[in-house]
Order: sequence, then C-alpha cells, then structure tokens
Amino acid sequence: MSKLKIYIKVLTKGCEPEIREDGDWIDLKAAEDTTLKGPFANMLHKQGYNRVRDVVFDSKYIPLGVAMKLPAGCEGWAVPRSGTWKHYKIMQSNHKGIIDQSYCGPNDQWHFPAVAFDKVTINKGERICQFRIALSQKATLWQKIKYWLSSGIELVYVDELNSPNRGGLGHSGVK
Repeated sequence: MSKLKIYIKVLTKGCEPEIREDGDWIDLKAAEDTTLKGPFANMLHKQGYNRVRDVVFDSKYIPLGVAMKLPAGCEGWAVPRSGTWKHYKIMQSNHKGIIDQSYCGPNDQWHFPAVAFDKVTINKGERICQFRIALSQKATLWQKIKYWLSSGIELVYVDELNSPNRGGLGHSGVK
C-alpha cells in the first residue's frame, strides 16, 4: 500500500505543517505576527425609539506560510485547533475552510480567516489551526479506492508547485 502524498511549498520558513503523534490532524502555523483588536462599539445612532451602537469585530486572514497540492480526488478541511479559542479568543469566520484541490499554485497561500473576541497577538510560528484531507465529491471511483486503501499521509516538501495559481481568496466573486 502507498501513502497519499501532500506536496508542500513552504512560503515562510518555520511554518512547515506538523503531523504530531498525539493527534490525527495536521497542524498549521501563523506565518507572521498578527494583532487583532477586541470588539468595539461604533457610532451611536437612532434605531426606532432606541439609541444603539453597532459592535464591530476585528477580523483578518492570517497567512499560514504554505501552498499545497493535495492528492487527486481530495480536498482539505481546515478548522481551529482545540486550544485556539482558549489561547487566543479567536474563531474561524467561515466555520470550516474547504480548500479545493485546484487551489494548488505556487502562490496559493493558505490562510486562516480569524474573528477576534478579545485583543490578542498571535506570534509567527504558533499553531493556530489544523487540517485533514477528505474525499472530494468529484473524486472518481479509482481515486476513492486509492484513498481508502492508502496507508497514511506523507508530507513532501518541494521547491516549486507546478500548477497554475488560482488567484487567491475570493477570486471568483459572489455571483
């Protein structure tokens, strides 16, 4: 049996993904120091008979310092680590990030979309999220068989990913 290979181009030194013995998912790290402000009340305005303030939450796409090519027929599921809320008081804004197999160009850097519930600084190299690979709904029967019969995952570090860049986050628009 062979392992499923994930090809990784490290864009920021020190952000190599980790497969730890004490977990099943692959940890990802912040690629730069990031400070998020806590929630703050915006301008006072009248709403009916009440005077209210809108609450604004600071949010950022935190770069993870890697671009990856996933195995054929697979997609990535990125989520916070169990300690992310405890240590940083941030949540992932899109619940679960789905990384399509086609997001695999040399500059298609993975990000963690964070919303802050308190003021926090996340330092470069700190583990803030994790991912796993899963079968895509477009996987062929052969790709599914290969996935089910694999003997695990192998992280393969490369100098270049020979795929076209997809254009970054949100490139396809909303319509």
